[in-house]
This record gives sequence, structure tokens and C-alpha cells, in this order.
Amino acid sequence: MTGTNVQNEAEDSGPGGYAAARLRLLTEEARSGPPRRAALAELTDDWLGGLFAAGAEGLRGASLVAVGGYGRGELSPRSDLDLLLLHDGGDTKAVAALADRLWYPVWDLGLDLDHSVRTPDEARKTAGEDLKVQLGLLDARHVAGDLGLTASLRTAVLADWRNQAPKRLPELQELCAERAERQGELQYLLEPDLKEARGGLRDATALRAVAASWLADAPREGLADARRRLLDVRDALHLATGRATDRLALQEQDQVAAELGLLDADTLLRQVYEAARIISYASDVTWREVGRVLRSRAVRPRLRAMLGGGKPTAERSPLAEGVVEQDGEVVLARAARPERDPVLPLRAAAAAAQAGLPLSLHAVRRLAATVRPLSTPWPAEAREQLVTLLGSGRPTIDVWEALEAEGLVTRLLPDWERVRCRPQRNAVHLWTVDRHLIETAVRASEFTRRVSRPDLLLVAALLHDIGKGWPGDHSVAGEIIAKDVATRIGFDRNDVTVIATLVRHHLLLIDTATRRDLEDPATVRSVAEAVGSEGTLELLHALTEADALATGPAAWSSWRGSLVADLVKRVSAVLAGDAPDDPEEAAPTAEQERLALEAAATGSPVLSLRAQTEPPAGQEPSGDPEPLGVELLIAVPDQPGVLPAVAGVLAMHRLTVRTAELRSLHLPAGVDGSVLLLDWRVAAEYGSLPQAARLRSDLVRALDGSLDIAGRLAERDAAYPRRRGVVAPAARVSVHPAASRLATVIEVRSQDAPGLLFRIGRALEDASVRVRSAHVSTLGANAVDAFYVTGPEGAPLPGDEAAAVARKLEETLRG
Repeated sequence: MTGTNVQNEAEDSGPGGYAAARLRLLTEEARSGPPRRAALAELTDDWLGGLFAAGAEGLRGASLVAVGGYGRGELSPRSDLDLLLLHDGGDTKAVAALADRLWYPVWDLGLDLDHSVRTPDEARKTAGEDLKVQLGLLDARHVAGDLGLTASLRTAVLADWRNQAPKRLPELQELCAERAERQGELQYLLEPDLKEARGGLRDATALRAVAASWLADAPREGLADARRRLLDVRDALHLATGRATDRLALQEQDQVAAELGLLDADTLLRQVYEAARIISYASDVTWREVGRVLRSRAVRPRLRAMLGGGKPTAERSPLAEGVVEQDGEVVLARAARPERDPVLPLRAAAAAAQAGLPLSLHAVRRLAATVRPLSTPWPAEAREQLVTLLGSGRPTIDVWEALEAEGLVTRLLPDWERVRCRPQRNAVHLWTVDRHLIETAVRASEFTRRVSRPDLLLVAALLHDIGKGWPGDHSVAGEIIAKDVATRIGFDRNDVTVIATLVRHHLLLIDTATRRDLEDPATVRSVAEAVGSEGTLELLHALTEADALATGPAAWSSWRGSLVADLVKRVSAVLAGDAPDDPEEAAPTAEQERLALEAAATGSPVLSLRAQTEPPAGQEPSGDPEPLGVELLIAVPDQPGVLPAVAGVLAMHRLTVRTAELRSLHLPAGVDGSVLLLDWRVAAEYGSLPQAARLRSDLVRALDGSLDIAGRLAERDAAYPRRRGVVAPAARVSVHPAASRLATVIEVRSQDAPGLLFRIGRALEDASVRVRSAHVSTLGANAVDAFYVTGPEGAPLPGDEAAAVARKLEETLRG
């Protein structure tokens, strides 16, 4: 059916005909995007025009005006209708009757309606008081009735907006900033709001309003396409959900991607992020220009009076060769020749970041249009300027984004294209891959004084996740890419090897420190072999912390820092020629020994709860209290069932286990037996912590079998069923046979949940294996736990037996 036939059907058949024509239009596979939105707006115009004509017979001085998104002709499948019934103030009763004839059919069809009835003076007065009304009227479009009335209102509203721009634009900017603070940045969110988040459709509308003020204009290149892309995604979201929603929820992303003909949800998110990045950058540039113009207007009259009416000349302060500061921005010097100076983009970027100033849009565009490629390998100055840029701290981010916006980053580093706007579907990560890399460099810049080669640290920080754009293990792929990039940048062979090693092993320290037994010599030796030298270890330590800090608050803490520092100290000793301590000879602390002796003497568990608010020894204070709750130290005579008993008691008391270690502690000579020592960090799920005496009492009952933990937990889960949410990936259990000579290491990766550690411990007990030590860590909603287990006789498990235990444990967690 053609568009004309659809419109005729709507006109001839009333509301029912409009509904049928609307449905037909929305289900036409051949029409989507801007043509469908325009056709839907035209169809709606014709229907409302028919309603207006039927209800306004004999009425003069009235018109129907579409405003907002409908005024722009951008109707998504479930968009509401923004309508203004405009009248000259004459026959108000007839206008009220006409309003009923218009609004009720819209409501009868179940369409959302935002409506008002006003005279032109009332409309202008309301717009002057309410910025949102003013923005809607800027897109006013005539639908039916007195065209002259609508045209005069549009002219007056635009004139008002331009006259009031110096006052209203700062108000609009503040409104955008408040919304961004509430909704976050669209280009980094896993479940973004396409309209309200920063870089979304509301920001695109705000840029149109700025342009309408004639005070400043947004960078046009790519902006219309970015806006169209977000509108297309919103259309597909409306069709997929059948609701007027702007939030792109995880469970709907695959369906939306399919609706748009995209490969998968990641491809969808990447397109959304790219569009949001264009709008966000355009917003930054535009609001800077608005501020510059307003400042200039405020200062100019005074300067003219002082200079006798002459036009002032903006000062230009040199920053670097070919680079100057002018009016709060970094611009190219008049004598700069980008076509003859291939290092100029990096020099200008480094100068801007060092000065904490933005790069001028015109400067970046000129560089992108005229600069020649760097030679391979890069000249020394280019490498030095890149390192200077990366080491400039927080200002690096805005400067890098300016280079990104004009494609200069991918011209300098072609491998960057694969990580641009790439989503990370992990709640621990705050950023896309590319932004995370820049954030890591910013964090690494804080550690350049504690390493001997800060240049290698900064470049490794920039490249450490570069392999995430390739299939397979990103560390392995990243090592290959890092070698190529470091060679192209101009590092010598030894430096290239160090950078590649840092990229290959950037997760080694944190993974080993939180998931392996540091008392086992095999653990320390394996890290020493991978790192190779004390200089590389020093760099890897700094990179590990920078990477974790740039990931998000769940990825780093003083406690994790102390574990990594302990591992680094042990590995450094091995690299210096000292053998690692034998685990059988590791000395307990005075507190641990006191508890162990008391447990051995009484034959029952002993525990202590101690608040952990200060950073551990050797760690710099972070400025915030330690977020890991309190330290729970338990000593209990070595016996079966300790791990599930302790974990179950903690789960019963609604205590969240953040980190956990369990190991066997041998007592001093003359004291019989051995004691299990559990050093855990716990926090109350809500409310206050239980008393230590109550925990001990329940633990005694759990160990002697008089406390049915499984039954108590099951009763609680039945009484308080958990809300349905996003389906988490299935648990994965793996065996790492080479991780220790003294035990078999079984690693569990699972969604964290109350009672998880209890279920794991009970499953291991049922498998008749002995837990020699346990290392538990929680990253956001993810638990990564490593268990050093042996057979009853104390030897590592044979390969087939270990695999069977892992399979059984995986089945238990998935059941």
C-alpha cells in the first residue's frame, strides 16, 4: 500500500482507519528509519487535520501546532504526541469544544498525549518561564487551521529565544549538566537511556536550540548521522518491546540488534556508543564556544571604552613549536605548517594536556586534513610527545577525545580501531575498552615517580587491553600487537620486549595474589619466571594498580593492594637470588599464634572480629576508609568440614565474604596437632555485625552437627524469594595442575550469591578432598575462588580425579 493510500485510509475511516494505517506503516519491512518516522508524522498530521477540520467548522483564529519531537517530524512507533491548540482568544467555548474533539480520539487509541491550549501571548509567557516549553516551541510546526497564527508565533518565539539567549543558554547548559549527572554517559553505559543520558537525544536537541540562538553552532560533521542512528535504535526498541521506552535494557539488546539487521548486541552497543561520542564531543565544543562568546560580549564594551572604540586583539601565548594558547584554547600558530610537520598533532596534544586546556576544534580539523603520516619507526620527538601526552593526568582524556573525534588516533595507532567504543559486558568495568585504556594511562601517570622507566609504564598502560579487539585470550593477542606498536613507535628491542611482557602479564599479579597460595614456593617461582627481572616487576606492579583503579571501585582496595605488595616482595626476593620461604616454615603473626594455641588447648574454635579501617602496612592511605568491612580471624583444630561450616554460619548471619584465606598452621614444638587458620574479610549485608560470641556458638554447633545450616538457608530462601534479574553466565570450574607442587588447584568462577562458599565447601567435602588452603575474592557480582586441595593422604589429586571433582562441583553450582 502506498503512502498516499495509507493517508486516504486514515482520512476516510476516522480513528479506526488511522489505527489500521499506523499499524500497517509500522510493520512495513521496506520502510524504516527517517522515511518511516516522516511518514508516521505525515499520517498523524492528516488524521489530526481531519479531526480539526470537523471540530473547527465556523471557528476562526485557531490552529493546531505540533511541537517537540512531533514538531520535528520524528515520530517513533510509541512516541507521545506534543500538541498545542493555538487560538486568538476570541470564542473560548468553541476552542474548548474543539480541544475535546481533538484530545479524546487520541486518548481512545491509547496514545500518550502532551497537550496545551494557549493564545500566542500565553505561549510566549509560558516559554519565558519554562525552558522546556521554550525548547518545544522552537520546533513548532503547523498542522491545521490558521497558518498565519502559527507562523506569527514561530517568528515571535524565535525572536524571543535569540534576544534572551545570553540568559537562557547558561540555564540550558546547567540543565544538560544536571541530567548528565543523574543519567550518566551514554557512550559507556551497558543499559543506556537513549534520550536522557549524556550524548543522547536530548543533548542533540539542545544543540539545535543553541544553533537557533545564532550565538554559536555545533560541529555539523557526523552529528545528523549520529542523531539518526539513535532514533533508529529507539524505533527498533519501541517495536521490540511494544512500549514507549528509551532505556536499552540488556535483555532486549539482541532483539533490537536483529530488528536493525546488526550482527549482535555488541555491534548494536558499539554503534550507540559511537553516536553518543559524536554528540558528546559536539556538546563540549559548542558549550565552550557559547562560554567564549558570552565572555567576549561581557568584556568587549569595557575594552572598547578603554581602547577608544578599537576592536581588541586576542592574546596568543606560545606553548610549543607551532602551538599557542588563544582565548582559553590551544590553537596552531600562524606560522605552523602541518603539511611539513608530521609530529605537530602529538606536539599540540601534549602541549594542550600539559597546560590543562582544550584543543581547538579548528586546530584539530586542520591537522586531520593536512598532516602527513609519521615515518616508521617514529622520530624520537614523536615518541617523547606521546609519552608526555599520556603522562599529563586527567587533562589527557579530553585532548585524546578531540584527536579521536577527527580520526587522528587511529591514524597514529591503526590497531586502536578494534577497541574504539567496544563494550565490556562486565559490571566491574565502568568504561568501554578504549576509554579504560586512557583511564589506565591517567592512573599510571600518578605512579611515574615510583618506577625507573615511566615511559614504558605509560605506553604499556595504553596498550594493555589492546588485544580485546581480537578473538582468544586478549593478553596473548595483545602481546603480539604491543610488540608491533612499540617497534613502530621507535622503542629499541629491549624496551619492546619489556612492553610486550607487561601487556602479556598485566593480570598476573592481581590474579595470583587473590587466587593462589603465596606460601607455596611454586606460586612465587612461576611469577618470577614470567616477569624475568626486577625492573619489569616494578613496572608490572604499578601497571597492575593503575589497571585496577581504572576498572572501577570493585576492582581495587587496600586489602588487594596488600596482597599484591606481598607477592611483589616475595617475587623480588626470588629475582634477587633468594629462595622463597617453605610454606611449612612460614611464621604466623602474634595474633594468629595466640588464637591457634588457644584453639589447640580448648579443642574448639576461637575467633576475633577486628574493624579494618586503616590501610595495611606498606600501603599508602587512599583517603577513604577501607571498604572491605572487618577482619574475621578464626583458629580451629584441623578437622573435616571447617570450610562449609564457617561459610554457612556467615551466610546464616547475612555476612558477605569479600576475601577469604584458609591454611593449615603448624604449632610450635611441644604442642600436638595442627590448627586451621581462616583470615577473612566480611561485611554485613545490611544492619550491624553479629556479636563474636554468637558466631562462635553457631560455629561450634555447625562443627558438631547440631546446627542444620543447609536447612536454615533453604528456609530463608523460601521465605524471601529473590527477584528475577539478568540471567548470569553459568559457573565455570577449572583445574590448574601446574600451579602448585603441593596441592591441586581448583578454580571456581561464578555469580556471587549468599551461601555460595558454603555450597562449594560442602561439595568439596562430599568429594572426599581436603582443602589445604582457599583464596576467595569478589569482584562486583562475580566470585573468583581458588581452592588448594589434596587427597585424604595429603598428596595432590591425580589428573582424572581432579577433573571429576571439578565436573561434580560445576554440576552442583549449576543445579
